[in-house]
Amino acid sequence: MKYELKVPTSLSDITLGQYQEYIKLPENLTEIQVALKMISIFCNVPEAHAKLIKASDVNLIIDKISKMFTESPSLIKKFKIGKVEYGFIPNLDNITFGEYIDVDTYLSDWDNIERAMAVLYRPIKSKYDNLYNIEEYEAKEAPEYKQMPLSVVMSSILFFYNLGSELCQVMMDYSLKDKQTYQQFQTLVKSGDGINQFSHSLKGILQDLKISLN
Repeated sequence: MKYELKVPTSLSDITLGQYQEYIKLPENLTEIQVALKMISIFCNVPEAHAKLIKASDVNLIIDKISKMFTESPSLIKKFKIGKVEYGFIPNLDNITFGEYIDVDTYLSDWDNIERAMAVLYRPIKSKYDNLYNIEEYEAKEAPEYKQMPLSVVMSSILFFYNLGSELCQVMMDYSLKDKQTYQQFQTLVKSGDGINQFSHSLKGILQDLKISLN
């Protein structure tokens, strides 16, 4: 049986499910074993077929795939899985506390990160030009989101990381400019422990993935 080898050229060509499978690989694998797994997972071919590829081509494929993880995509607001189009929450000011809890819980959990994506991106009900309405959120497992492009996932992680960093910087600048507000600033920091931890957890994810923010 012949298999068509399709090498991904960007994070948009990799699904969340594929990446979740990749990061679950045992740590004791050799570099050669990891390379075999990478080609099998990201090129969607059986390992037996991957072994038939020229060694010189394997090096090129692995190098190309590895470079993709240095991408820093801007927020991607819409994408499709099959015929269903999904849209990012149009107005984050309207996010409910329950939705925030689920994002905070699952966005740093790669085993279940699709549940955070199900909060942030939902099927579009109607749209007009660049405006659209999305379905109401229902807390549940979301296996279909494993088929979403990894670029969309990374773009949302970077978006929230940058949002958290900017918020912290604004608060710091405000406190430095006006010493009389220092006590108020300390109160804000204490009451925002959850947000700060959330931001730090995202930073850890990005460092683990070696994603450049430049």
